[in-house]
Amino acid sequence: MSQTLKPLLPGSTLGVLGGGQLGRMWAHVAQRMGYNTAVLDPDAQSPAGLVSHHHIHTDYLDAAGLKQLATVCQAVTTEFENVPADALAQLAATLPVSPAVSAVAVAQDRAREKAHFVTCGVPVAPHAVIDTAEQLAAVNDHLLPGILKTSRMGYDGKGQLRVATRDELNAGWVKLGSVPCVLEKMLPLASECSVIVARGRDGAMVNLPVQRNLHRDGILAVTEVFTGNVPEALANQAITAAKAVAQELSYAGVLCVEFFVLADNSLVVNEIAPRPHNSGHYSQDACDVSQFELQVRTMADLPLTQPRLHSPAIMLNLLGDLWFKPSESEKSGSEPNSLQTEPAWQKVLALPGTHLHLYGKVEARVGRKMGHLNITAATPEAARAVALQAAAILGIAPF
Repeated sequence: MSQTLKPLLPGSTLGVLGGGQLGRMWAHVAQRMGYNTAVLDPDAQSPAGLVSHHHIHTDYLDAAGLKQLATVCQAVTTEFENVPADALAQLAATLPVSPAVSAVAVAQDRAREKAHFVTCGVPVAPHAVIDTAEQLAAVNDHLLPGILKTSRMGYDGKGQLRVATRDELNAGWVKLGSVPCVLEKMLPLASECSVIVARGRDGAMVNLPVQRNLHRDGILAVTEVFTGNVPEALANQAITAAKAVAQELSYAGVLCVEFFVLADNSLVVNEIAPRPHNSGHYSQDACDVSQFELQVRTMADLPLTQPRLHSPAIMLNLLGDLWFKPSESEKSGSEPNSLQTEPAWQKVLALPGTHLHLYGKVEARVGRKMGHLNITAATPEAARAVALQAAAILGIAPF
């Protein structure tokens, strides 16, 4: 592959498949850097579509819409991993698409993903692929208790069940629709972390610092990033593993690799996301190059510089639950009040080092990602103190 790629300079138009919050934040950065943006998304009120120069309001497999996107753009990316492969392939026939269809296909299928990790030589949890009733019957008992996950279309805790016994495993497979699944042995977890890498088409690769993550109900709740948030040896191992995963995929774009830290302080890879990630949102306010700028740079074949963390940071995920804080009648056990009320942003923003990012979604729903709050400070202790104050104001459980 040539090491001298001709960059797409500001003034060009960059496109994205998917109009959610990741596309919106990418569009803001691309526009700041002087690019025009185009979004293909079937939702007329998509957060990214509302802020872009072009919103192609069609289905992802609509031939006319894809042709229009390819006509107005000089390069295209995606903001979610479940974009139809055929759409990416059609676009890739006429313009650069990152990440490539082959890489997205691995992230869309847990079985292929696990096989890729093994090929890369990175540690992975004991597991079994279950495509048929025969494979289900052949599962080794040592994988129980475990977590049964659909091979495709699972995210934010969806498409997975905990199973402790063989009877629960059998019933769980039926409950998930008897579709191809992966059973992962449950391991004693100490914590979770992730690494975001960016790799250019020329093979250049950089990474954000290791992110320590807390999930609640399968959804990321808190990310903490500062020097020493993860032991140095473990952080280096995670970065090396993440780069190996990207390298083996010949990846182009931004890739998040999620890890489990086990009770014995060892590391196993959980899954990958072929796009910017919730756990990298802190980089908007705590790094000199954010994950979204890295995405723009990889698309446009611009130089990749190693991001620098200039402030300890904590990110709080803001779910739609916060718009439905219980009223006094609810607290006393009366019927719940379903009226939507705006959280007390003025109190949150009175705290030092708070940075509010809302996604422009019209309707708040329980479990829906509505925004995030980044907190930066001079020290990790100061960031944590402010983050806990903000959490208390918003009704987020302490951590």
